[in-house]
Amino acid sequence: MTLRKHLLLSTILFFCASFVCCAKDLSEAIRYRPSQLTPQNVAVIYNENDAKSVEIAKYYVVARQIPEKNIIPVKFSTDSPANLSVEEFTSFKQKVESHLDDNIDVILMVWTTPYAVRCNSITSAMTLGFDAKQCENTCSAGKPSPYFNSMSLHPYHDHKMRISMLLPTNSVASAKSLIDRSVLSAFSLSEGTGYFLKTNDAARSKPREPFFPSDLSTVENRKLYLRTIKADAIHDKKDVMFYFTGQAIVEHLDTLNFLPGAIADHLTSAGGNLDSAFQMPSTKWIEAGATGSYGTVSEPCNYWQKFPNPQVVLLHYLLGESLIEAYWKSVAWPSQGVFIGEPLATPYKRISN
Repeated sequence: MTLRKHLLLSTILFFCASFVCCAKDLSEAIRYRPSQLTPQNVAVIYNENDAKSVEIAKYYVVARQIPEKNIIPVKFSTDSPANLSVEEFTSFKQKVESHLDDNIDVILMVWTTPYAVRCNSITSAMTLGFDAKQCENTCSAGKPSPYFNSMSLHPYHDHKMRISMLLPTNSVASAKSLIDRSVLSAFSLSEGTGYFLKTNDAARSKPREPFFPSDLSTVENRKLYLRTIKADAIHDKKDVMFYFTGQAIVEHLDTLNFLPGAIADHLTSAGGNLDSAFQMPSTKWIEAGATGSYGTVSEPCNYWQKFPNPQVVLLHYLLGESLIEAYWKSVAWPSQGVFIGEPLATPYKRISN
């Protein structure tokens, strides 16, 4: 084991041990290892048949100064299904990849639909390839991601994978606000709180509870406070930086203020069905002010490995990695999960020990 690997492993083990032990300041456990991703490493894919996709992509390209060569138009009908066939997806993926060079680590797709390829999410299928075996039984164990809790700072160079995300386009104003607060996250860090909820919905809550921190722990050099509480929802909080819960529908989102770069998600079966009224879609977190969220597009059953691990996402984000790096690294079996938001948010990149 190299010294670099040993140091990162030691950081993770110490951080996790501190996480479950007792309330304390975890600052000493978190090194500074910031993201190396830049706009040069991001490919932006938009649907030229969708006026919202076009407008938001243009706004994003300017806001993040994405090189023109990294911008790739594709064509989906405005009435295309949310769930692509394998054949449709294969054609789309081949077209996109024909435009990419070895410098691209991140793929950002600017639309809300399509978000799935049969039982796979479109983000996992773009990054890891379509996993047909998972669709034989969506409640079976998933295929492990080589990127899970990885030390990699360049996923394509290290793993030959390009991590991907959707930037939802339901509302042009909401999407532009998302982009603005993500850019702001690198320049302004306010005191924030991570909320980890143990809800009465045992099937959705208990899988991740072992990864919740001790209540009242802090990360003082990141201005972060950690609350693990027994409640079905929080309300009237103005300092939300992380919010992890287990519910089909999360109430009181309209009473919350999410800080720039905030991450929030709810463990439930259909959070990644972004046009669904059956359960709360993950886009509701973005509309409420979060910068990144996640949900599954097919029935995953409640394996914690199919959802973001709060310990892992928190650690990598606090190390200074970008939102997309920290979030992707937190899901061990990601084939059914769609990542949404703005990938380059880095609220902790300028914070060092």
